[in-house]
Amino acid sequence: MDRIKVLVVDDSAFYRQTIAGILKSSDRMEVVGTASNGGEAIRFITRSCPDVITLDLEMPMMDGFTFLRWLMTNKPLPVVVISSRSESNNVFKALEWGAVDFIAKPTQRASLEIMKIQTELVAKVETAATISTSKLYRAYLSQTQKTESVMPPAPAADRTPGLLEAVAIGASTGGPPAVQSIITQLPKDFPAAVVVAQHMPSGFTLHFAERLAKASRLPVREGSHGERVEAGQVYICPGGQHMQLRSSRNGVVIELKPKNNSDKYTPSVDRMMISTAEVYGNRVLGVLLTGMGSDGKLGMQAIKKKGGGTIAESEETSVVFGMPKEAISLGVVDKILPLYEIPSEVIRRCLS
Repeated sequence: MDRIKVLVVDDSAFYRQTIAGILKSSDRMEVVGTASNGGEAIRFITRSCPDVITLDLEMPMMDGFTFLRWLMTNKPLPVVVISSRSESNNVFKALEWGAVDFIAKPTQRASLEIMKIQTELVAKVETAATISTSKLYRAYLSQTQKTESVMPPAPAADRTPGLLEAVAIGASTGGPPAVQSIITQLPKDFPAAVVVAQHMPSGFTLHFAERLAKASRLPVREGSHGERVEAGQVYICPGGQHMQLRSSRNGVVIELKPKNNSDKYTPSVDRMMISTAEVYGNRVLGVLLTGMGSDGKLGMQAIKKKGGGTIAESEETSVVFGMPKEAISLGVVDKILPLYEIPSEVIRRCLS
């Protein structure tokens, strides 16, 4: 198997050296170059083409955003952002502009603590290397030109709530823009509660929820332990934790569970979906979006067994067709749809 050629872009000489060292520790990686800003990265790419780029966002001369715009317009390549938690809003902006994933730097200052992200960094670069450039370009266009569309919601008086009371959405690599494209198209009188498990580290989901809230017609926030789940509200699982639902005297409430060292996926889409199916039975719609791995497969199976509905994002629009493919292969998906058709299908099922 050919080694993955990586370009490391960071204005810190320490981080360039450390990130390159982490990648070189993998037999599958070859660091073909480093750059201290976007201009240097562009000059490198015009001479030699890497398979994946790791990118810092805050850099002198040419920052990461300017570089991303040039890259996705002229020579689309998979980009993994490596940024501090204090720049989490910038991370989501970068994901909208074409980056496929991100990793949080352990600290804001140069520190050997960055070695703690070794396993995660190698895994995300390996995943990024599997993404086709044509798919990257289509995803970039869909975000920057807003090509997705759904049928405009009918007036509230013309609609009656359906039987569904909850929508459970799971996503991983490529997920934040995909989740946003669904949540922001739901009408303000949406009758079901929406719970979202997006694989994401702690310190980022609060800004993700705030970003969604500004663009959405519905209230969006991080879920909190013991909080009552209400119709027409969107709850994002806090990063680095698991979110489950349970019935109580006061209705359905959120339970947050700590991450275990043995957990493969955090937050777990399976745990969220299984608990939602236990609480709502056949009144749940499961939606599984882009992502690497198999998380969500068992959750979709649980929803299906309870008589609920299931939708998986198609290979056409999935940045990584891993999680949806696993659920489809298990035979627990009702409909396979491109991302731009999912919002209208969710609305139709919940308001029909």
